[in-house]
Amino acid sequence: MALALFDLDNTLLAGDSDYLWGVFLSEKGVVDRDTYERENERFYEEYKEGRLDIMEFLTFSLRPLAENDPAQLHAWREEFLREKIDPIITEDAHLLVEMHRKRGDTLAVITATNAFVTAPIVERFGVPNLIATEPEMVEGRYTGRVRGIPCFREGKVKRLKAWLAGRDESLENAWFYSDSHNDLPLLELVSHPMPVDPDPALETVAAEKGWPVLYLHKDAPPP
Repeated sequence: MALALFDLDNTLLAGDSDYLWGVFLSEKGVVDRDTYERENERFYEEYKEGRLDIMEFLTFSLRPLAENDPAQLHAWREEFLREKIDPIITEDAHLLVEMHRKRGDTLAVITATNAFVTAPIVERFGVPNLIATEPEMVEGRYTGRVRGIPCFREGKVKRLKAWLAGRDESLENAWFYSDSHNDLPLLELVSHPMPVDPDPALETVAAEKGWPVLYLHKDAPPP
């Protein structure tokens, strides 16, 4: 048995849930469409280029949680899952998770995308553990701020180590699946780094290091 860690966006999913949540909010008219779509696209490009200011992005992306009633947010989220997420969950991604489940491995998704968006997606895969960026709540409402360390780049490693503390788990013989060069700090830490449909920067590193590359989404529909 081992620890099997999965990134979510563009890894288990054939698309980016954080970006698509912003698209969904724009389409619903929850946010100003032109302004929000422009900023959402800018942050997404900065993420792909490896120059995202995570705190600036979280100030932007968590604001709609603070500006709306939690019950309404949950109703919108159910609609979002049906419209945007279910179409980008591939059979191969399910099979990958099931392979590790049948081996008796401990399964966890570790993602920079906030837990409000990702928790029900992770449930669709039957993965019992989620390590994600945590939006702050006070008296039953989101504040628009992040609680603790964002689960991004080196922060992902810190969050994982905090999660492992006190558990009967370790990184010995651990697996980590990810598409993004932003996850190199964690990929370089585990015994089995597994690039999945890697971005160009990660593809280059994988070739240099001789890491195996897995392709799950070649035949996936466009998000």
